[in-house]
Amino acid sequence: MVTVLDTTETDVKRIRHPEKQKRADTEMKRKPDWIRVRAPTSQGYQETRAIVKAHKLVTVCEEAGCPNIGECWDKKHATFMIMGEICTRACAFCNVTTGMPKALDRNEPENVARAVREMGLNHVVITSVDRDDLADGGAQHFVEVIEAIRAATPKTTIEILTPDFLRKGGALERVVAARPDVFNHNLETVASNYLTVRPGARYFHSIRLLQKVKELDATMFTKSGIMMGLGEERNEVLQLMDDLRTADVDFLTIGQYLQPSRKHHEVVSFVTPEAFKSYETIAYTKGFLMVASSPLTRSSHHAGDDFARLKANRAAKLASGLATR
Repeated sequence: MVTVLDTTETDVKRIRHPEKQKRADTEMKRKPDWIRVRAPTSQGYQETRAIVKAHKLVTVCEEAGCPNIGECWDKKHATFMIMGEICTRACAFCNVTTGMPKALDRNEPENVARAVREMGLNHVVITSVDRDDLADGGAQHFVEVIEAIRAATPKTTIEILTPDFLRKGGALERVVAARPDVFNHNLETVASNYLTVRPGARYFHSIRLLQKVKELDATMFTKSGIMMGLGEERNEVLQLMDDLRTADVDFLTIGQYLQPSRKHHEVVSFVTPEAFKSYETIAYTKGFLMVASSPLTRSSHHAGDDFARLKANRAAKLASGLATR
């Protein structure tokens, strides 16, 4: 048996995933060479870490154990996770702590904005834990963070990666009205896996959420991502692509699931780089403006560069449409 522990700032150990402790241990498969990364040690990484800690911020880079943290933080890129580090959901794949969250930090919007300015970010990604305990799911807090960043660094483009706001009427509308540049909500996996992988969520609710963003603001870029290696079938992945295109989603990310511990969902398979490339090709034929598909692809990896390409691809598509008239 393995108990997954977390360490707080006061160095008090606690069980990070109490809801997973009664689960049978799963096999931790050896990672193939193509997804191994070096431990972060660079000066840029240390400087980014210092900024994050100085402003008492949480990043999904740390909480989710992202394999790209060394590369991104070396370039002063970080994905801020707002509303605390405790999530009300218990997804089988996720390494973020589950439990009852603390009250919202009302200084967080300004702290995030100051960090964005200090890091000199041209593009920032803001995500959050699920906050089912809040009446609006944290929608207003997203709005306040967006507004604070816009006030501090008006030229910074903002990408948000939101929860599903399940049963939170009016929450989505409030966030879209704040006009982030990119609205991202990850499906995470195919529909047949939801009961075991993402039990607190609903596949078609997430599809509808993304579709509604476009109905509220047709100019807003939408984005979603999935993980491979959770037992999905190829035809299910292709169906998911079709579902996202029905919702007019612009950008799809596809990456390899990596198992945080023996208490988490097992890695059923390690998908080869060649297979990821095949999915990328197929996704483009289905009409996505942008596709990022590789073993180490994550939602916010290279987000700034990808946003520039996303805008260019939309402009090219519009120009092509005008040229054929």
